[in-house]
Amino acid sequence: MDLDKEVTAARLTDDLVVDILSRLTYKSFCRCKCAYKAWSAFSADPDYCKKLPKKVTTGLLYQGHNKSAIPLVSLSQDDGEIDGILSDVPQYEHLEFLDCCNGLVLCKYRSSYTSPGICRFVVCNPATREWRILPDTHVGTDSRRDATILAFDPSWSPHFYVFNFNQHYHSPMSKLEIFSDGSMWLVDDKWDSYVSVCWRSHLFLDGVLYAETTGQDVLVFGALKLMRDGKLPYHQIIEKPSDTFYVGTFTHGCFGKSLGNLHYAMPDVSGHSIVIWTLDEYAHDWYVKCHTSMTDAFGRDDFVYYDNGGDGGDLHWFWNCDYWILALDLERDLVFLSDQKTNKLLSYNISTRELNEIRDHFERFQYHVYVPCYSKLPAQESSV
Repeated sequence: MDLDKEVTAARLTDDLVVDILSRLTYKSFCRCKCAYKAWSAFSADPDYCKKLPKKVTTGLLYQGHNKSAIPLVSLSQDDGEIDGILSDVPQYEHLEFLDCCNGLVLCKYRSSYTSPGICRFVVCNPATREWRILPDTHVGTDSRRDATILAFDPSWSPHFYVFNFNQHYHSPMSKLEIFSDGSMWLVDDKWDSYVSVCWRSHLFLDGVLYAETTGQDVLVFGALKLMRDGKLPYHQIIEKPSDTFYVGTFTHGCFGKSLGNLHYAMPDVSGHSIVIWTLDEYAHDWYVKCHTSMTDAFGRDDFVYYDNGGDGGDLHWFWNCDYWILALDLERDLVFLSDQKTNKLLSYNISTRELNEIRDHFERFQYHVYVPCYSKLPAQESSV
């Protein structure tokens, strides 16, 4: 933006600027924020953000067991499924889809030509057709339960972060590697292996990463900008909602966000409803936001059954539910579900109570909500 236009923009009142921006598409709004940085602050204002263009969920990304294409399942029934959304990335056929966060996609490069002790990650932006190959990391050969998480929020920082948990099965200590595209890999080689992170459920909000553990806790990382000074970010453990203890033994919940708040969703013990909690970030206490009736959604109430896991000896009863919560888009009041009885991918609108079929005859994979991000990846800093 040249000087004359910048001066003209500065003379407009905030209310008038927001009114103008509210008429744009989300893509055009992102471009305007890049042209005039002061407008980015409107997104953080609780009054203005309600009027500004919102991110629109395009669909759900996943990858099949054959690790081939990475399709985008569109939320529009007319669009169907788009194969190979990342097909412009070099060596696309060797990419293993790991995670997606606010428009960026994290993949692992998996080739028979790569040394077994080398792990290579690639971060891609399908909307801008950009990608970044991360420096190689080294992995061991013993049995592991690794989890790799991508953290990115363009409204908070242009930089992305990758958390790679090297979790050993038979060792009291594990290793955590954290990458920032503004620095390099930082390593905590004394990570407590008993803090085992789930690869499925996590969320990045306002510069803080929340990741569900295999226990009844949430691992919280903050102060990520310390990494630019070569320091590891701090972390702490908070408890999940107390009412999830029994059900959480057999399944995982799902994180979501709306209006700057963190939410956590899980079926109740009967399966008749999904309970959504909101986190009080200051007291780190959870309170119930709402109960979403699955009985109304499906028109039945026989969701939960118990079995002994096929064990012919002592009975160890397992809690099972006919539906799974795959993802949340609480900005649009949507819950994405997997119906195990009909093998359908569904969306449920909390406000209108409408249950819609997105796809039939699908395998139960790890689905990630995809929202296009039109911000370009920052220039890669050269190492000295």
